[in-house]
Amino acid sequence: MPDSIPAVPQPSDTVRIVRKFTFEAAHLLPNAGEGHKCARLHGHSFQVELACEGNIDPQKGWLIDFAQIKQLFAPIYDRLDHHYLNDIEGLENPTSEILARWIWTQLKPTLPILSQINIAETCNARCEYRG
Repeated sequence: MPDSIPAVPQPSDTVRIVRKFTFEAAHLLPNAGEGHKCARLHGHSFQVELACEGNIDPQKGWLIDFAQIKQLFAPIYDRLDHHYLNDIEGLENPTSEILARWIWTQLKPTLPILSQINIAETCNARCEYRG
């Protein structure tokens, strides 16, 4: 008879969860070069995915409450949503790569299980950042 799956997660159960957010923002890329379309002011519906990794809490049955991730990201989200990214300190050249690193730097101290940030500025292009 095959072994049964335990009903209660074991402390060694490692998982990866992802919480997705969308925000609207304008930017331009001053270092893109003269004539590059991204050097002109434009906007995106950015998608941010915050991935967290760790062990399942045997009492709660989860790694972290998705609502807690939302709460921790809220101050960062509020700085980005419907803003001109170039005006934010550290985002003077707000490429997806720099934006991902900037979010990581802001969020990692309060969310130590953060393992990856994905930034998509279009449905066809994204950056994956792992710190």
